[in-house]
Amino acid sequence: MNAPVKVLIVTADDFGISRGVNRGIVEAHREGILTSTSLMVGRPASVEAADVGRACPALSIGLHLELDPAGAPDIRTQLDRQLGRFTDLVGAPPTHLDSHHDVHRDPRVLPYVRAWADRLGVLVRGSSPVRHLSKFYGQWGGETHLEQISVEGLLRLLDAELGPGVTELTCHAGYLDEGLVSSYAVEREAEVRTLCDPRVRPALAARGIRLAGFRDLAALVAASWVSEGAA
Repeated sequence: MNAPVKVLIVTADDFGISRGVNRGIVEAHREGILTSTSLMVGRPASVEAADVGRACPALSIGLHLELDPAGAPDIRTQLDRQLGRFTDLVGAPPTHLDSHHDVHRDPRVLPYVRAWADRLGVLVRGSSPVRHLSKFYGQWGGETHLEQISVEGLLRLLDAELGPGVTELTCHAGYLDEGLVSSYAVEREAEVRTLCDPRVRPALAARGIRLAGFRDLAALVAASWVSEGAA
């Protein structure tokens, strides 16, 4: 019997937050293992992000929501406004939904987001059959730990955490520039280096891990590549 298939979606958050982040995300997609990203439609570099995203037809582009949990009664308006901006920029609906700092998981917000996403037919991070793996991150206790986002750190994480079916690994790839105000800075560049390292793709293949984007899921399911207990 063949081993159950492991499918890995590698998603970069913060597409559109700055030109440097856009550049790092596109590089990690074209030269590395990044398959997906999530666009922040209200940021200054969002127009450029949509432009370069259209030049990457294999890149799945979702909507990285920015929401105010305190304004829960107005969440539906916030969602509709950001979706309208997304479709204006990208020219297509999002392939998936998530949010800045995972605010969509706030119990004041999540019911609105899930109901809205169900109407769109779009998967929401943490509320779908796709498992979310968030441990590829270069800080711990407020301190930088680049070993966690090294090639060795990535492979250790996948060996320990990746099971059969579909898993989304989130990352924050990017380059520093004057438009980026973030406590997560040098770590972004380290992530780009790891995702583009030529050792990674063969290491995934040796582990029986297939790379995919959110746009590929329907085809994967139709081909029965990712069914529970697949033989």
